[in-house]
Amino acid sequence: MTDDALVIFTPSGKRGRFALGTPVLTAARQLGVDLDSVCGGRGICSKCQITPGYGEFPKHGLTVAKDALSGWNSVEDRYKRIRGMIDGRRLGCQAQVMGDVVIDVPPESQVHKQVIRKSATERKIEMDPATRAYYVEVEEPDMHEPTGDFERLKRALNQQWQITGVEADLSLLRRLQPALRKGEWKVTVVLSKGNHDNAWRLLDIFPGFHEGPLYGLAIDLGSTTIAAHLCDLADGRVLASSGLMNPQIRFGEDLMSRVSYAMMNPGGDVEMTRAVREAINALAASVATEVNVQPTAIYEVVFVCNPVMHHLLLGIDPVELGQAPFALATSGSLSLDARELDLSHLNPAARVYVLPCIAGHVGADCAGVALSEQPQKSRDMVLIVDVGTNAEILLGNQTRVLACSSPTGPAFEGAQISSGQRAAPGAIERVEIDPATKEPRFKVIGSDLWSTDPGFAAATAATGITGICGSGIIEAVAEMRMAGLVDPGGLVGSAEQTGTWRCTPEGRTHSYILHDGSAEGGPKILVTQGDIRAIQLAKSALYAGARLLMDEMGVDKVDRVTLAGAFGAHISPKHAMVLGMIPDVPLSKVVSAGNAAGTGARIALLNRAARDGIEALVHEIHKVETAIEPRFQEHFVNASAIPNAVEPFPELAKVVTLPDVSFNTGGGGEGGRRRRRG
Repeated sequence: MTDDALVIFTPSGKRGRFALGTPVLTAARQLGVDLDSVCGGRGICSKCQITPGYGEFPKHGLTVAKDALSGWNSVEDRYKRIRGMIDGRRLGCQAQVMGDVVIDVPPESQVHKQVIRKSATERKIEMDPATRAYYVEVEEPDMHEPTGDFERLKRALNQQWQITGVEADLSLLRRLQPALRKGEWKVTVVLSKGNHDNAWRLLDIFPGFHEGPLYGLAIDLGSTTIAAHLCDLADGRVLASSGLMNPQIRFGEDLMSRVSYAMMNPGGDVEMTRAVREAINALAASVATEVNVQPTAIYEVVFVCNPVMHHLLLGIDPVELGQAPFALATSGSLSLDARELDLSHLNPAARVYVLPCIAGHVGADCAGVALSEQPQKSRDMVLIVDVGTNAEILLGNQTRVLACSSPTGPAFEGAQISSGQRAAPGAIERVEIDPATKEPRFKVIGSDLWSTDPGFAAATAATGITGICGSGIIEAVAEMRMAGLVDPGGLVGSAEQTGTWRCTPEGRTHSYILHDGSAEGGPKILVTQGDIRAIQLAKSALYAGARLLMDEMGVDKVDRVTLAGAFGAHISPKHAMVLGMIPDVPLSKVVSAGNAAGTGARIALLNRAARDGIEALVHEIHKVETAIEPRFQEHFVNASAIPNAVEPFPELAKVVTLPDVSFNTGGGGEGGRRRRRG
C-alpha cells in the first residue's frame, strides 16, 4: 500500500491510491470521476484527454514530480500529429500513474457537462456603449489639396458627427484606402472611446453603408466558473449566455491555494494566466457559435473578477495578495487592447474594460455587484451577499456602504464534499427529509420530478444519480437539522438516537444515507460528518463576515438580505437561515439578485456613464479586512453552531421549529475530532 500513488482529480476533488502503472482512465473509473471514453481506451476517440499538474500543491500537501505520469507514447504522438491536441494534455487511457499526481479533467472530457448557472438577469439598461458604428461620406482626394485619406476621414467625422480626435493603428490604416475606394468614398467605421481614452479609436472599417451588428461580451471571471453574456451593443439584448469551469482549479480550488502555487512554482503564475486566457478564448468562440455570430464581430469585453483572478488575467504575479497588507498592483479600472490579453478569437482591434477593485481581497466582482444592486441608494439597511469560493459582502444604505470578503472555500459549490460534484445533470440539487419518517426525497439536475414521483427512475436513467452539488448539500444539511438528524453542534446522530437506519456508522462518527444506488450500479451518496463540518466552516466564515460589517455599522439587525450569484438563485432563504448563513430577517425580506456581478459587467458594457459611477463609488465604500479583525474569530466560533450558538433567530422561529436534540454523549472522542477538523 505504501508504494501506491495518490491520485487527486479536479474539479471533482475525488482522490484515491493506485498501484504504479495504473492508467489514469482506470483510476478515474474506479473513483467515479466524470472522464469520457468512447473507444474503450484504445487511444482513438481522444475523449479522455486530461491535464496533469506538476510542482507544489500545498493545499493537498503534495509535490508532483515531472515523471508522475508515464512518458509520452507513440499513440499520443500519432493522435496529436494527425488530429491535434492542446500542449500539456495527455490521453487518460495512455498515461499511467507513476507517482503522486493532480489531474484536471477539462470540461470537454466530462460525460456530464457542467451546468453553469449564471444566466443573465432581466434588467433595463440605458444604452450608451463605448463602441458604436458611424456612416460617413468622405471627400475625394484632390491634387490641389494634398491631405491623406485618414485626415479627410477624421474631418468628415467632425463635420457629420461632431467627433474629434480619432486614432488608428497600422493594421486599420492598411485597410483604409481599399475600403474608401470600394465604397466610393462612403464608409462605415466602428469607433470606441472608453473612460481612459483621450481619443476615439478606430476599430473597424467597411465600404459603404454597413448594417452588420456590433457585439460585446460581459464576463464574470470567477475562481470556479467563468460565465459570459454575449450582448448586442445596439439594443443591449443578451443573445446568449454560456460558461465553463475555470481550468485554474487544477492549481488549487481556492484563491490562496493558487497564490501558494505561484509562490512555490517559478513560472506558476504564467502557467495559470495562460490557462485562463485560453479558456476565455474558447468561451468567446463557443458563445458566438451558439447564435451563429462571427467572433470577429465582438468589439468589446468587460470583466468582473476577484483580485487574484484580476491579477492572473492581466499576467501580474498575485504573490503580494497572499500576505499582509494584501497590496494590489493596481486597484483602478483598466482599458486595454484585447490582444494584450491574448484574446485572439475576437475582433483584432477589440477593447477590454476591467472594473476597479475595492481592496486587496474585495475585487471587481464586488464592484460589479455594487453597480448592479446600488446599495448606496437604499433607504433601508441592506445586506448583499455574493457567494462563491470567496464571499463578497456589502452592507449599507444611503448613508454609508461597507464591504468585506470572507473565505468560504469551495464547499458551497460541491467541492470538499464526500459525494460532491459540480452542478451537472445527475447531481442532486434539492432535498427534503420527512421529520417523522426521516426518509428523504430529492431532485436531480436534468429532471423536474422528485425521487418519490412515478417516472423518476425513467426520467433519470440517462444521467443516473451521480452525486450532490452545492445547493443539494446545503439543503441536505439544513433538512437534517430540521428533521432532528443533526444537533445544533453539527453532530450526526446514530441510528438508535435518530430512529432511522439511514444514520450509519462511519468510523467513530455517523453518516446519513441520502441515496443508495448500488443496486442500479450507481454510487452510494452519503452526507458524512466531514461534509457537515465543511459546510459549518463555510457558513461560519460567511456569517462572521456579515456580522463584522454589522458591528462596524453599529447595527444588530438588517432590514433585508439580497443573495447574489448562482447560490442566491438556487438556495431557498429558509434553508440558508436554518444553517445560519445569513442574519435573521423575515423570509419575505430575502430575495435573489441572480448573477449580480455579471449584471454589473453588462451595465458597464452598455453604459459609459455607469463606469464613471462605479469608479467613483469604490472610493466611497469602506473596506473591512476580516483577516485582522479580532472579532471575526469570535463571530466565526459562534456561527459554527446551526444556526448559531449565541444569537437568537426569532424570525426563523416563526416558520421553523428546530428539534432540541444533542448527540454528544461525552467520552471525549468527538471533541478531539472537532479540534483536528478545525
